[in-house]
Amino acid sequence: MIKMVATDIDGTILGYDFVFRPAVKRCIKELTDQGIKVVLVTGRMHSAAEKIAQKLDITTPIISYQGGMIKEQGEGGQILYEKTLSPNRAKEIIQWAKANNIHTNLYMDDVLYVEHDNIAIKRYTGERFIPYQVCNFDDLEIKNVNKILCIDFDDAERVTGWVEFLREKMPELYIVKSTPYFCEITNNEAKKSCAVEFLRQKWGLQKEEILAIGDQNNDIELLKAGGIGVAMGNGTPELKACADYITDTIENDGFVKAVEKFCKIKVKE
Repeated sequence: MIKMVATDIDGTILGYDFVFRPAVKRCIKELTDQGIKVVLVTGRMHSAAEKIAQKLDITTPIISYQGGMIKEQGEGGQILYEKTLSPNRAKEIIQWAKANNIHTNLYMDDVLYVEHDNIAIKRYTGERFIPYQVCNFDDLEIKNVNKILCIDFDDAERVTGWVEFLREKMPELYIVKSTPYFCEITNNEAKKSCAVEFLRQKWGLQKEEILAIGDQNNDIELLKAGGIGVAMGNGTPELKACADYITDTIENDGFVKAVEKFCKIKVKE
């Protein structure tokens, strides 16, 4: 019996138009009404993911930063789990990105910093309604770095090259493409699998009682944490190869169909 649904956000329950389909909202309400825990597991920062949780009336702690933080919701919400980048590694990555003219999002203490107020950050934040601060990174005290995100909306192959280069240079870190255009860099224990496992133990659940659903390569770790791992029909080939089951696409309510199949509930029309 499934007691927890651990779900990615973008491309899984939130459409590419950044709108929730009505069936997804009804599905999550039905899960909650049945006493099944719904946990958002995302690469987003906590403050941005919390807005999503509020829209869906989800009250469980949120797993953010690829698994780098688990934090309760609300003002003064307790941080249950946190893994950050070392200051030295973070500085090294920042200098590498500057030298290669790479747009970089720097997340520290759940605040987003950028050096240039350019098209990349406007596109990234405009779609997600995320506030950010513009400053010279050299003027910041680099500590408590939740994540570094390198972006190129025009060249996915360039992003792949960054991932390959950084993995070879810094094998102790967790480096992954979360979309074709995003290279995410975090602590090696900032993985979706680590964070879900933390909550599994905290809540006394068995692995087989967890349904995990995602769509991108950063969700490979998420699927590993579930007793049943589901890839969206719009998911990457790499994720689908790791999945126990491949559901329909987000446009066709793949999340809802997977929940109905494995949680034995019927979402009302």
